[in-house]
Amino acid sequence: MTKVTCDISISVDGYAAGLNQSEAEPFGPRVGTRLHRWMFDQPEANAEAIERITAARAYIMGRNMFGPVRGDWDPDWKGWWGDDPPYHAPVFVLTHHPREPLEMQGGTTFTFVTDGIESALAQAHEAAGGGDVAVAGGANTINQYLTAGAIDELRLHVVPLVLGEGERLFEGVGEVELEPLDVSGNELVTHLSYRVVGARGRR
Repeated sequence: MTKVTCDISISVDGYAAGLNQSEAEPFGPRVGTRLHRWMFDQPEANAEAIERITAARAYIMGRNMFGPVRGDWDPDWKGWWGDDPPYHAPVFVLTHHPREPLEMQGGTTFTFVTDGIESALAQAHEAAGGGDVAVAGGANTINQYLTAGAIDELRLHVVPLVLGEGERLFEGVGEVELEPLDVSGNELVTHLSYRVVGARGRR
């Protein structure tokens, strides 16, 4: 059965990124790579979680996750990931500024969606061809889809770190009912998987 999934690394207090993000510091200078060490330092120990992240057939992300550029697009900016991004599937980027689709190596094509989260989700479902669609982030984009009740499975990768400020998951989403599915992890991360039973949205 086709699902809309979401994987996100967060601190214990729920932050997915810090403040003052830039091209040099995608998650903010205080955060660096600490929220994602588990992926890069222990890929074998966390192989199952990584495989689930990359199993989707199409992805959705916010403009901030694609890059730090604001306003009109810089045509030279092609994302954080180099010429061969890790998605290897269609990626739909939410933005207010039109841009032609961007084809990359390895099967990744970025399509820039200017008419909202529902349109991006519909296009991603079509592109996935019956496979899963993943809402990749960042926190604000995930919060919008949670509020809309559009995510079926939420997978949190909780890092033993307290940030105290930044971009926070669940900020302003209202009540979300979750059903636990499984728990795993090690000293760098705890993987928590939930089925999203219902969302009542902002009040």
